Amino acid sequence: MKIQTYCADNAREIADLFHQSVQAIDSSLYSPEQKEAWAPTPVNYERWAERLNAKKPFIAFIDGCVAGFIELDADGHIDCTYTHPDFQGRGVASRLYERLLDEARARNIKRLYVEASLVAKPFFEHRGFSVIKTNEVQRNGVTLINFSMELNLSRYNQMKPIT
Repeated sequence: MKIQTYCADNAREIADLFHQSVQAIDSSLYSPEQKEAWAPTPVNYERWAERLNAKKPFIAFIDGCVAGFIELDADGHIDCTYTHPDFQGRGVASRLYERLLDEARARNIKRLYVEASLVAKPFFEHRGFSVIKTNEVQRNGVTLINFSMELNLSRYNQMKPIT
């Protein structure tokens, strides 16, 4: 697995990865209507190219394929963490998170925060994030549940990271 910083050549593959990973979520967690509101079909590649150019995510590659991506905003916000369904369970999100954590430390970011889905919540809890509140988010008239979570890095930096 190789981790790289975003390159515009990967925009379409990342947009497809996002769409496929959301659509593959078990329907017991999010209904088909919720998944479609979250990741509409067809994919808006132009919007994704603009977003990715601004966000500059870290990308994981396995055998030349985009396996996952993660975004870190300047204020410590983790906006997206997604792994392609074909690569789930292979440590992709963990490796991306480790790279993000290194970057956050290099930038002297004191706090990481995320709005985690039902799928992502255990991933972040395992890494020391605390739930601040449960959110009901409206997308295209459909309600989605996620969780505002945070991690104080000044306290966390004194501990050994969990992988």
